[in-house]
Amino acid sequence: MNSFEYANPTTVKEATGLLAAQWGEAEILAGGTDLLSLMKNYVATPKRLVSLKDIAELRGITASAAGLRIGAMATLQELHDHKAVHNDYHSLAHAAGSVSSTQIRNMGTVGGDLCQRPRCWYFRNGFGLLGNDAKGQPLVPRGDNRYHAIFGHPGNGVGAYYVHASSLAPAFITFGATVKIAGPKGQREVALASFFKTPKTEGERENVLLPNEIVTEIFIPAASKGMQTATYEVRQKEALDWPLATASVAVRVASGKVTSAQIVLGHVAPVPWPATEASKWLVGQAITETTAAKAGEAAVRGAAPLSGNKYKVQLARVAVKRALLETIAGKEGMSHG
Repeated sequence: MNSFEYANPTTVKEATGLLAAQWGEAEILAGGTDLLSLMKNYVATPKRLVSLKDIAELRGITASAAGLRIGAMATLQELHDHKAVHNDYHSLAHAAGSVSSTQIRNMGTVGGDLCQRPRCWYFRNGFGLLGNDAKGQPLVPRGDNRYHAIFGHPGNGVGAYYVHASSLAPAFITFGATVKIAGPKGQREVALASFFKTPKTEGERENVLLPNEIVTEIFIPAASKGMQTATYEVRQKEALDWPLATASVAVRVASGKVTSAQIVLGHVAPVPWPATEASKWLVGQAITETTAAKAGEAAVRGAAPLSGNKYKVQLARVAVKRALLETIAGKEGMSHG
């Protein structure tokens, strides 16, 4: 790990003033569960760390008539334990609780989960965000791609093949969540579904943040309350590990039929992947074993697995089916290997 400056601001304005105009010069330290490992492996070599731990305005979870406000520095454990989250946004509580390490749940933050870097082993071993060799050719299509994307990748060309690692993003997106972002020029608000992006060059990041901006809070509008929700994950093991595929669903049901549906897949693409076709098809249907299975089929239509990850298509299909069945069972989504 290289030496670095450590800054400990107490306000958002002070923090953004300590960041740099270019990526890599300064990095934000939230819970540190991801950044420190990147620094130890020299994947990230910032000259300054800007800690957010003493900025009170970034903490807390507050329910109001308008909706649910979640500070970016709220921990995963706080999110999981919050009564309003459990009562009104159950799939989100489950997603937070699915992180099996108690230490990481108590250290890791909501903002950090959304902004964490890819877990791709090409990236983590110094081959860059796009996983290219010294000649600029992609390593992933012809290499070990067991855990890489089945949607949204460039086939055999140069581009992003990693899967987005956030545990919370798919559930947040089903609720129509927005994020507030602060920078030197003030604040802006972005729909979480538009917050993530697929980089096309090594100089880009995986979201719309500028190098001198900070996520300050996530907001779920009250209009999302009353939906039947579930998150279903497929894991290789129950110990601390990232899922192989996930599905978060949020549906409204009236007179036994779905009146609206949002289905978002996780760990299958460089961004949380909206299963738009499946969501539209589900409207007007009653959720049964048969319709849930058909929604799962629709959700993976168009998947383009690589040489080593065809199994992910089936896992994503099953995750959608079982998440939908959880919504009508009225019981907590479970994680299965």
